[in-house]
This record gives sequence, C-alpha cells and structure tokens, in this order.
Amino acid sequence: MTLQTRPEILRYTAFTTDPAGGNPAGVVLDAAALDDAAMLAIAAEVGYSETAFVTAADDGARRFRLRFFSPLAEVAFCGHATVATAVATAERIGAGPLVFDTPVGEIALDTSAGPAGSVTATLTSVPTRSRPADDEEVSASLAALRWSAEDLDPALPPHVAFGGNDHLVLAVATRERLAALDYDFDALAEIMHRRGWTTLQLVWRESPELFHARDPFPIGGVVEDPATGAAAAALGGYLRTLGALPPSGAFTVRQGEDLGRPSLLRVEASAADPRVRVSGQAVVLAR
Repeated sequence: MTLQTRPEILRYTAFTTDPAGGNPAGVVLDAAALDDAAMLAIAAEVGYSETAFVTAADDGARRFRLRFFSPLAEVAFCGHATVATAVATAERIGAGPLVFDTPVGEIALDTSAGPAGSVTATLTSVPTRSRPADDEEVSASLAALRWSAEDLDPALPPHVAFGGNDHLVLAVATRERLAALDYDFDALAEIMHRRGWTTLQLVWRESPELFHARDPFPIGGVVEDPATGAAAAALGGYLRTLGALPPSGAFTVRQGEDLGRPSLLRVEASAADPRVRVSGQAVVLAR
C-alpha cells in the first residue's frame, strides 16, 4: 500500500454529539483495493477499538459492504463503527435509508438530519438471542472481574446474549459496584477467547427505561469500550427473553461516563420481533 493508493481514513466518535464523548471509530469509505493485512494495519495504526471498511459501494442503491477490524483482529460486527459509517455516508450522499452487508448479515439503517445538520443513525440488528450463562462461565468471569456473586442483581440473571456478537451480560446490584470496575485483563481475555465473547455487557438498572453500562474489551486490545452498539442490541434481546422490557420497549443506555467519554444509546425492542433498533449520533474527530 503506497501513499498514492492509501485511502482516506476518517475519524468519528459515535453515540454522542460532543467530540470529547462517545466511542471513536475509524471509517474508510473506499476500501475496495485493501486486503486483510492492509485493513488490519490501518486499524492498528488508527488505534481505536474498531475501524470500519467499506469494501463495496452502490451509492444509487444506498447499499454498502462493510468489514470491521480492531487493532488485533477482524470483528464480525461493530455497532458504534456502523453508526459512524452511516453518519459519514449520509453526510456525503444525503440522509435516508441505508443497507450495510456485514459478516453477520444485512443491517438496515435509517439516517435523518437534525435542524443543525447533525445526523442520527438507527441500526436494526440481526435477530438477537439470549441464553442463561452456565456456572463455569459466571464463576470464571466473576473471578477475573474481582467480583462476587453477591454483587449481582438477582432480578437480572447472567446470560450470554447475541446482537451480532456474543456478550456475557452481568447485572450488578449497585452503581457503586459498576463504577469500581478493576479487572484482570489477561484472565478475562482468556475466558472471552475461549467462549467467543466480544465484550462483557456489565449493567446497572437505574429504572426500567435507563441502564448504565460498562463493556470490557480485552480481546480487542482495549480495556473498555465507551459505547457498544452491538452489546446494546444484545441487551435488548436479553431483556426481551426475560420479559423485562419496559412497556414501551424503549430504553436508554448510558455508557462511558466512568471513562470520561459519556455516550448515549437509544434502544427499542419488541416482544414480537427478535431484531433490536439502536440509535445514536456521531461527530467528526480532528486527526
């Protein structure tokens, strides 16, 4: 990859309107000529938890093929990089519906422009699913997190939930326990590699309509994600499985606050549809 063939690398932060908040993502809108090694090298250079690469584009049909890379490996799906790419695309070809073909399947998106020109993107996930975590999964994860079973909320049992990737969902009983996250990076990475989990979705339920979340991501070489759209979709599916959705099916996830990068994710789920909608904004970051 020479300087002449190197594509433009955009930098956005998703699930926020403030460049100091949200989860940064790299976006490469013209990656058709890049092979796997080149995409991985760019993701490592950018250094964010994920970079999205558009490997095929049809602006007229508003359909695009995406791949996602962390600094260490390809990731099957990434919600915040999807939102960032949708916003970047809408800024160039106009707001409206988009379709992204990803390694986990087709992701439909709606984009709309606000009065100040900001773009909101809503992704509709692939069908979600959720199952109870087994005793070994829970005990090993608690040990790596340096938590105990008494720290958990008995009303929201541990599950492995899927929203494009698998995530272990652990709900804690207090906001203080969530704020005091200090885990064994290598031990948790080993468990996650063995189980095929992308992040842990650690949550505290303030109310049926409001959750606080933290998402360790050691297998991507990142201590923690400030906003995780795929995990938010998985959380919607988890709550649907438990029958714990609010009456409207809509709730908010606040994430990144303990990192100093506040993020806001709007989630809509329905008992009648296994797919989940996750909405947010994204703004450009200076290089």
